[in-house]
Amino acid sequence: MSEQERLLRRIRALQFSEWELHIFLDTHPNDCEAAKKLEECRAKTAALVKEYEAAYGPLNETSANTSRWAWITGPWPWETGEEEDA
Repeated sequence: MSEQERLLRRIRALQFSEWELHIFLDTHPNDCEAAKKLEECRAKTAALVKEYEAAYGPLNETSANTSRWAWITGPWPWETGEEEDA
């Protein structure tokens, strides 16, 4: 397993923990310890994502471009002219 894969696996594990803690807090909103752990997971995830993106590039489309409509600016698949070459 490469360093990139290891880092991505750590990020995904922390994201899973965040999701589980979030669900737990939906049913236990007054659990301060769980809320604290959630914030710790979020901070660790953010740090690892920053490290990953510095080394390997953006993890997802929102990292590369903050505009939610950026996907529409490029050519559509049928507008590239590639199908005419086939």
